[in-house]
Amino acid sequence: MTWVKQGLIFNVNGEHDWNKSHAQLPIVDVNYGDKWRIYYATRNNLNQSNISYFEVVAGEPSKILYVHHSPILTLGQLGTFDESGLMPVSVVDFKNKKYLYYVGWSLKKTVPYHNTIGLALSSDNGKSFEKYGEGPIFDLTPFEPYSNGTINIIIENGVWKAWYQSITKWEKIDNRLEPFYHIKYAESPNGIVWERKGIVAIDYKDKNEGGIVSASILKEEGLYKMWYAYRKASYYRENRDSSYRIGYAESKDGIIWKRKDQLAGIDVSNEGWDSEMITYPNVCKFKGLRFMFYNGNGFGSSGIGYAISK
Repeated sequence: MTWVKQGLIFNVNGEHDWNKSHAQLPIVDVNYGDKWRIYYATRNNLNQSNISYFEVVAGEPSKILYVHHSPILTLGQLGTFDESGLMPVSVVDFKNKKYLYYVGWSLKKTVPYHNTIGLALSSDNGKSFEKYGEGPIFDLTPFEPYSNGTINIIIENGVWKAWYQSITKWEKIDNRLEPFYHIKYAESPNGIVWERKGIVAIDYKDKNEGGIVSASILKEEGLYKMWYAYRKASYYRENRDSSYRIGYAESKDGIIWKRKDQLAGIDVSNEGWDSEMITYPNVCKFKGLRFMFYNGNGFGSSGIGYAISK
C-alpha cells in the first residue's frame, strides 16, 4: 500500500500553562457524524502530560472546526499512578458511553518513570469524562513486572480485544537507562477486567530493536491489519536512522501476526516536520479511504499530521 502525506494539521501554541508543548499520540473518534474528534496529549510548564482534543470535518481533517481550551482530565492524587501525566491511547463507544483509555505517568527513582493504563468514562457523548477510579485497570502482574502503555481496543462478538505496549526490561546504554517494549494481546468481557496471558503479538525483530508501540488495527475482508511504530534500542532521540518509523503487520486471527514492515508504505520526509521520525500512528476508514494520523519530529513536539491510502 502507499500512503500519500497530506501535511501537518495541528500543534499547540503554548497560550496556556497546560499546553506549553507537544501534540502527541493522536487518537481519532469517528463516531460524531459529520465531524471527527482527535484526542491528543500536550505538556504543561512542568513537562507533565494532559489530555485535550480538537475537532475536524469528517474526511477533511485539515479543516479544523473546534479546539478545546482545557484538559479533559486532572492529574491524579499524590502517589497515584497518574500523578505525573496522562496521555490518550484508545476510545471505544459501548452502550451509550465513551470509554477513553489513557496512560498514567508516575516517576520512579531507579528508572525514570512507570506507566500503567487507566480508564475514563463519558455518559454525555464526550462533553465530560470521569475517571473510572483512582487506580489503573492495567497494572503489574507476576508475569508483567514492568510498565505497560499504549493500547488499541476493538469489540468483536462481545469480546473486547486489546493490543498493548508492554515493557520487558530496562537497560543502561551509554550511561542512559532505556526501556525495551513490544506489543502483547489481551481479552476482556467488559473492557474493565482483562485476561492477560502474556501473548506477544509483535515481537522484537532483532537485538538492535528496542521499542514497538502504538498498535492501530483495522479488520478488512477477514484480515487483521496493524500499523505501529518501532525504533532501535539506542540513540533514537538524536539519530534519524535509529528513530521511530511506522511498521505494518497482518494476522488471520488477531493473535499470531506476521511483520511486513516493508509494506508500510510511509517513511520520513526529506525535510520538514516529519523528516527525523514518524511515530504513534492511528488509522481509521472513511468512504473507501484509510486515514492515518501520526506524529513527526520530537515525539509530537512538531505536531500532528495525516496521510491517506486507498
